[in-house]
Formats: sequence, C-alpha cells, structure tokens
Amino acid sequence: MGESTGPAVMALGVLPSLAAAGSLVWAVACRRAEMRQRFGRLARPTAVCATLSLITSFAAPQAGSGWKMAEAALLLLLVAVVTRWSPMSQLALALTPAALAVTLWPLPLVTGESFLESIGIGAFWLLPVVAAVAVGGYPRRQALRRRRAVAEARSAQRLQLSRDLHDFVAHDISGIVVQAQAARFVAAADPSHAMLALERIERAGLSALAAMDRTVRMLHGPEAAATEPLPDLTQLPLLVENFTESGATEALLDLPHPVTERLSREAGSVAYRIVVEGLTNIRRHAPDASRATVAFTPTATAVELRITNDLGAGRTSARRASRIGGLGLPALAEHAQTLGGTLSAGPHGDGGWQLTAVLPAAPPKEKTP
Repeated sequence: MGESTGPAVMALGVLPSLAAAGSLVWAVACRRAEMRQRFGRLARPTAVCATLSLITSFAAPQAGSGWKMAEAALLLLLVAVVTRWSPMSQLALALTPAALAVTLWPLPLVTGESFLESIGIGAFWLLPVVAAVAVGGYPRRQALRRRRAVAEARSAQRLQLSRDLHDFVAHDISGIVVQAQAARFVAAADPSHAMLALERIERAGLSALAAMDRTVRMLHGPEAAATEPLPDLTQLPLLVENFTESGATEALLDLPHPVTERLSREAGSVAYRIVVEGLTNIRRHAPDASRATVAFTPTATAVELRITNDLGAGRTSARRASRIGGLGLPALAEHAQTLGGTLSAGPHGDGGWQLTAVLPAAPPKEKTP
C-alpha cells in the first residue's frame, strides 16, 4: 500500500476499533439478566477483533498511532471481560490473538531499532495484557472458590443427613419390625404381650419421627440444627434397656463414670452412634444372639469401646462376615478417624462378632488428697 494515507487506509485502520467497540456495546445493550450471558459469548468476537488488529498493524501501519492506542485499550477491556466470564475452553481462542495484537502493534511504527529493543517494546506492552488477565481472573477465581465451598457444604450436609437417617432412624425402624413380628406371633395366645409390643412400637416410632424432625431442621440451617443437641453417652442406658425389651437378646452396659467426663461432646456423640450401629447390626444379623455387651474401658489417653455378641441359638452371626457391609460402619470409621481414633469389626469367639472403637479422651483427673 506504499506510503498512502488516504481514506481507504484510514478506514482500514479504524476497523478493529469499531469492531471492538461494537462488541462491547452489544454485550451491555441488553437487560441486566442477559448481560452475563452475552459477556460469556465475547471470546469469538474478541478473537476476530484481535485478528483484524494484527492485520491492520502490519498491513496499514500508516493509519496512525492514535487509533492503535484506542484499539489496544478496547482489546484490553475485552481481555478482562473474556477472562472473567468466558468458558475455559474458549479462553485460549481469545487471549492468544489479543495478547499478540496488543504486544506487537508498536513494532511496525518503530524503525531502526535493534532486535533486543524490539523485544523490550513487546515485553513492555505485554504487561497491560497480564494486568487485564489478572483483573478478570481474580473475581473468576473467587467465584470458583465460592462455588466449590457451596458444593462441599452441600455434600457434607447430605452426608450428615444420610448418617443421621442411618444411625438413628434405621435403628428405630428395625426395632419396630422386630416388635411387629413378635406381636404377630403372640397376639392370639397372649394379647397382653401384644399390647406391650405395640407400646414399644409406638415409642420407637416417636423416636424415629424425632430423629427425622432433627434432620429436617438441620437442612434449614446450622442455627436450627443447634437448637437440639445430638444424643450422647448419658442416653446409653435407655438405649440398651429398650434394645433388651424389644428382642430376644439381652444387652449389658458397662459405662464407668470417668468415661463420660473424659470424652468430649463430639466424641461422646460418635460413641453413641457407634453403639446404635452395633446394636442395630446385632438385631439385623444376629437376632437370635442370647447376649450382647457394650463395654467402655478408659485408658491413659483414650477410651476403648467394645460391642460384642455371642453366636446364639439361630447361628446367624457366622454368616455376617460373608455379607456385603452397608454404609454405617465405613462412615463411622471415617468419623472416628477425624477425631484421631479407630474403628474395626470382625468375628469374635465361637461364631460371635465384635465391634471395637478407640476414641481419644482427656487424661484422667488427678485425685486430690
């Protein structure tokens, strides 16, 4: 095109600026609810504007540096918007030509400079591109972190919900099933025993409803969930008593007084859940077991919990090892590990089963003379 600076050259030089400005006007000239969607579709227009800028920078450098400065400013604005709102798959499509267009536009205007000086000029104009990417990238990163935090919170809430339903509701429902089966067999021969079974069914149903109400309140926010604390070790005697009354297995509880003082509130709640899970598994997998023991043994730095049942007349415990386990024990094992403890389960004695948990505890209090 020689040294001509006629209207055609000027029109060609101003074309990228008009295209960039038109893209920005199109993105903001809409309702506010649609603006974010249009911002997310600016990657391809930005790539087109950057390509036009590269072509005019080298094909029509005589168009003037004034338009090129405005053009670079508009491209930097587009880079910031694209970095903030465009999909990750389209970022390279837009950022690469835009960075080249802003970095290289002064080079055709500079004559007689050495290669190193040209590199310095390009590096200088690369800094605004980096700044524009940072301006758009920082809020994008913060928004991503917020979305991840919300997703993790929802996942933790769903996990807590499933644990509550499994640990408490499933225990009460299994008790209702056992009592209903017993009442069906004794109703005709001894109606009085059937009435007792119905009373236990009522208590277990109310307990299951209370657990579900607590879980639903938890879904409404932490404030609602905190109004009713989870069960702890002080409720174990009633739990063991109800377990003995509702089935053929006699449960014995050994809970020394120092244990309740040394376990933290969270560890006590986990211990209660473990006992519920252990008794529920005995009811499901060893309903004919004659005896089950729940024993707490304090040590110097921890409390050991053992839930043991014998084989029973029905010899159902021997098959438990071959069954596929549910979600209760793995979830409780993970919870115990977060507290610094352990949980394991396996065969015990002549066909029985034992669930063992070790939970960290405060050191024993020194006796004053």
